[in-house]
Amino acid sequence: MTYLRYRDDIETPEENEQESIDGIIKGMTQESEVVEKRQGHAVRASHAKSTACVVGELTVADDLPPELAQGLFAKGGTFQVAVRFAQGPGENLGDRVSTHRGMAIKVFGIEGEKLPGHDAPTQDFVFASGPTFPAGTAAGFLSQAKKIGLTTPMPEGVKSAASSIARNINKMLNAVAGGPSPTLDFYGHPFSHPLDDYYFSQCPVRFGEYVAKLGAFPVSPDQLALDDWQLDPHEDEDGFRHAAIRYFDEHDAVFELRARLWADAETQPIEDTSVEWPAQDSEYRTVATIRLPRQAAYGAERVRYFDEVMTFRPAHSLAVHRPLGGVMRARLQVYRALSAFRHRENGVDEQNTASIEQIPA
Repeated sequence: MTYLRYRDDIETPEENEQESIDGIIKGMTQESEVVEKRQGHAVRASHAKSTACVVGELTVADDLPPELAQGLFAKGGTFQVAVRFAQGPGENLGDRVSTHRGMAIKVFGIEGEKLPGHDAPTQDFVFASGPTFPAGTAAGFLSQAKKIGLTTPMPEGVKSAASSIARNINKMLNAVAGGPSPTLDFYGHPFSHPLDDYYFSQCPVRFGEYVAKLGAFPVSPDQLALDDWQLDPHEDEDGFRHAAIRYFDEHDAVFELRARLWADAETQPIEDTSVEWPAQDSEYRTVATIRLPRQAAYGAERVRYFDEVMTFRPAHSLAVHRPLGGVMRARLQVYRALSAFRHRENGVDEQNTASIEQIPA
């Protein structure tokens, strides 16, 4: 298969894109202010409720073909990682409100040219459930943020009902059409086990000489045995977290990190992240393995550090893995602005953690 090469001119910013980005920052900051007033504490504007805060290793295969042996994955080796699993909303809600999920990965010991403003020897990958981001552009991101902003002041029961409606419609669509709706899944994710989910970059990134979308796929038998697991949210409003804690008490978690290379500029757009790149054009191929050994997945000091101090951002990147497309260009600014707001409000110094030794045991 022939893959398209990265070029500096493959991005096409929208007209007035900066206005959209400024609007996203303003709107999401206002949402954070509403949540802070209600909860008495500033939290992440998305993926606020952590499920597991764990450490482990990422091992790059040493026999990758040339098109996959790029950037961080250019040669075999093992790196330490910190991984934060979380629920989607930018507020701490009960698990009846089961929306999209996040898996943020920080890889340590990474040398090479970094993006401007990133001076730590690290590479972050910020993943979410669902292969696409429903708002395909910065303007779409702004529109979606406005809709979420309207729901932020509403009672939790209203959000639970909306999540239930989206989840049930999506279940019917999945049965009839043979696949879920990414938009409905964003607002109403199944009550499945968080360690048996697939997680995706959703947006493209530079992949050395190429371009790729990335994903993390559970592969251990213990994780795959969770396919039929379902949370009863009426029994436990923090059930996803408790399920993850129980899992890590007894088992290792193993994810394959895979790359889907850019092969067709028409069917695999750079600028519209709402479009799933077709598998017939290129498949996800394994470039590394993430192993998270059994451990205390929710120790108080470690959770405080992950949730209150630590930052995960697409901007924490090697130049050869630069985020691409309008949604990512927005995220580069939005993550920085919202993190600064959260840390300032809480009186906490944010850290671009440079070493795994900084993380409490």
